[in-house]
Amino acid sequence: MHDYLMLLHETPADQPTMSKDELRALIQRYSDWAETLRQQGRLSAGHKLCDDGGRQLRRPGAQLLASDGPWAEAKDVIGGLFIIRAESLAEAEALAATCPHLGGSSWITLRQIEAL
Repeated sequence: MHDYLMLLHETPADQPTMSKDELRALIQRYSDWAETLRQQGRLSAGHKLCDDGGRQLRRPGAQLLASDGPWAEAKDVIGGLFIIRAESLAEAEALAATCPHLGGSSWITLRQIEAL
């Protein structure tokens, strides 16, 4: 088994305004999906990231440069992540394809995690 990182991308400008009930239903779909994977032994972790954007760190020279991000003009943001377990990239892709995140302008980046 290998671990795969699923980064959940979204385009904030394209996100529809949801009512509280619609938002609760969406959260429930994610929770149900994650619980199904957990019961199958296929979910290692899953987290929604805070909406504030965090900080971006760079070291272009000797000094550390820290800035807020992403910015309002950002075309996409990463809203959350899952770490799933699969025998192969093809199997990980099949699991990711069932994630409620896919659809509209949202997408998933899938990367195998290399064991250290």
